[in-house]
Amino acid sequence: MLVIGLTGGIGMGKSTVARMFAKFGVPAFNADEAVHKLQAPNGKAIPAIAASFPGTVRHGVLNRAALRHIAFSDPASLHRLERIMHPMVGRMERNFRAQATRQRRRAILLDIPLLFESRRERRVDVSLTVSCPRDVQMRRVLRRGTLSAAQIATIIAKQMSDAERRVRADYVIPTGLSRFHTYRVICRLTKVLLQ
Repeated sequence: MLVIGLTGGIGMGKSTVARMFAKFGVPAFNADEAVHKLQAPNGKAIPAIAASFPGTVRHGVLNRAALRHIAFSDPASLHRLERIMHPMVGRMERNFRAQATRQRRRAILLDIPLLFESRRERRVDVSLTVSCPRDVQMRRVLRRGTLSAAQIATIIAKQMSDAERRVRADYVIPTGLSRFHTYRVICRLTKVLLQ
């Protein structure tokens, strides 16, 4: 089974690209979605977060803005949060892989924003990064309506640069022109990867 690692900064188009791969029969594990599930009301990560970050959880519900503020203002806090979340997300990923193996999938896609930062590229057969111009990235995230421009800039500054991801990835998928253009790139790529 071919294991494809997909990465890219916030707003670069990872979810869109994962959906396009699904059209070719490549199921995706989304690390961000796993985090949201674990941090949902009464999710499995809530007790550990409540203990490590007092005041961020009330009645089993996480105040994401408060946690984000703490984690992104202090490297030690971010590291503490990662020590809680990474093992839980890792277990969910292993379950996804095991299910795909049982189903005899030809390939799977792991949508992991921190693929290179967490050195998880060693656990994939091929790495892809999505990339678009910074202004397009900012517009996309602002449209979500959950973060201010300043918050987005802070997140981008903490992430690995687009330039470095482009150098480290086996393939770069441009997402700044149109969905049709991106889809054509993926059509060509799947012919290479899934032959």
